[in-house]
Amino acid sequence: MLEELRLLLSYVEMPGARKKDYVKAIIEENCLGKRSGRTRKLTAEYLIDLYALDRSVTLFRALLYFWNRDVEGQRLLALLSAYSRDAILRSSAPFVLNVPEGAAINRQALEEYIEGNEPHRFSKATLKSTAQNLNATWTQSGHLKGRIKKVRAKALATPGSAAYALFLGYLRGDRGEGLLTTEYARLLDCSPDRVIELAEDASRRGWIVFKRVGNVIEVLFNNLLTA
Repeated sequence: MLEELRLLLSYVEMPGARKKDYVKAIIEENCLGKRSGRTRKLTAEYLIDLYALDRSVTLFRALLYFWNRDVEGQRLLALLSAYSRDAILRSSAPFVLNVPEGAAINRQALEEYIEGNEPHRFSKATLKSTAQNLNATWTQSGHLKGRIKKVRAKALATPGSAAYALFLGYLRGDRGEGLLTTEYARLLDCSPDRVIELAEDASRRGWIVFKRVGNVIEVLFNNLLTA
């Protein structure tokens, strides 16, 4: 739901916006241009599921911090946030990330992968729609390309998306060099050395503090963590 998130965050720009303000913008003011009240309500629910839309939730507050500071990184920022909150999206990551760049990805193969991970959980119709939604998500993030035939592509990692990925790893308890190889860092689709370069860039911009002496790495998130 990348486009919906972009429209919503550009519409609700109040620094102190609360969850109810985002919901009001979607349902009452129809800022996303949905045709019916039911569709507006469902859209609000989906966006809350994926992104929280609540500044008291650390993941969303950090997402907002980077959103307009790193516009080029919005695709990966949105993916990282949704990945943190959606179990099915997380379970599909190895299937997508292990495919070599330029290789085709078949929807039926993804359906079989999902079914293999969670046997008999989904009906045939739900399995198909789930695979379609996952393909759309990975396409929006830049990991896939193509409308009908999906092909593995290279996502564009940026300073903001790298900083956010390191932050998510930090919240999970990883520290030092371990932050460079978390599941969140892997979503950046680049090498640990490139993650370091991007993190150093983010540090120069004042977004995070990144220190490295040899193999010793320290990352601080003074702008993202509150008491």
